[in-house]
Amino acid sequence: MTESSIIPVFDGHNDALLRLRRGGPNAAEAFLNGEAAGHIDLPRARRGGLAGGLCAIFIPSPDQPKAENADFATPGQPDALNETLAMARLLFAIEAQSGGAVKVCCSASDIKRSIAEGQFAAVFHIEGAEAVAADLDALYVLHQAGLRSLGPVWSRSNVFAHGVPFRFPSTPDIGPGLTDAGKDLIRACNELKVMIDLSHMNEQGFWDIAKLSNAPLVASHSNAHALSPHSRNLTDKQLDAIRDTGGLVGINFGVLFLRDDGVRNADTPLELLVRHVAYIAERIGIDHVALGSDFDGTTIPQSLGDAGGLPKLIDAMRAHGFDDRSVAKIAHQNWIRVLEQTWGG
Repeated sequence: MTESSIIPVFDGHNDALLRLRRGGPNAAEAFLNGEAAGHIDLPRARRGGLAGGLCAIFIPSPDQPKAENADFATPGQPDALNETLAMARLLFAIEAQSGGAVKVCCSASDIKRSIAEGQFAAVFHIEGAEAVAADLDALYVLHQAGLRSLGPVWSRSNVFAHGVPFRFPSTPDIGPGLTDAGKDLIRACNELKVMIDLSHMNEQGFWDIAKLSNAPLVASHSNAHALSPHSRNLTDKQLDAIRDTGGLVGINFGVLFLRDDGVRNADTPLELLVRHVAYIAERIGIDHVALGSDFDGTTIPQSLGDAGGLPKLIDAMRAHGFDDRSVAKIAHQNWIRVLEQTWGG
């Protein structure tokens, strides 16, 4: 075991539940015992020091186009709710069948305890609130079921807001922001202490939430627009706003959001990922940068491979000059601090 592998990583975003949902009836067993597909399962998480993270429930667009810059249709609310419940059930089935190896966490103290005990600390997260209607009834019920983090939109419009479409090169200043229903959603998330994820918000939506929310601003899986001018990345002004609220940015491992040429090329060096870590840390401080891999949701550098390769990233950060204290903050401590501040314990 390398020295770097003992540093636990709490990750701001993965799409393992969607991959597992598509994998058939033995999905929970596949996650727990390991499989060749995807980026995350329990054996690879343990090998790489992945101690847990925000496990996204994402509903793909109907007839989702393959083009990177295409516009995406929005799934209907009843269908989205049904699929959300199916993936939530899968998450709870993984916990139930794990023999204590996986814990669905609803508080920061849950996460800290799970990491200390060697459990995989999973957080129930929704990426794109299509499962929730404007009356917000489903939000309250899902919160009771364990929902603790929500992105109002993916990269498409819904009843709450207008997600930033995939564009390169482009600023995130594309389209209008929150609707009236979206403002109600943000207020309700603040009331329930559900973390609001800004990663797929367009710029106007970002500023609408910044004005309205009383919680730290968090982008769970986004990078620096100054280094990679993708519409999904954050401008310096947005980064500054995140710092000013005590929030954080989880660095996305996706090569589309790392490179300055917008090319989906898995032969992308880890040094580019570390450059985004370093840029954001220098811009807004080491306390406001973390990791948000987007495992199972995008193309990542082949040199990293999957969750088992996380020690290579830790080593790359050390090689860049980050000391152990800084690496620990980036790897898990900053996430735990922000979730504790948002959830209240």
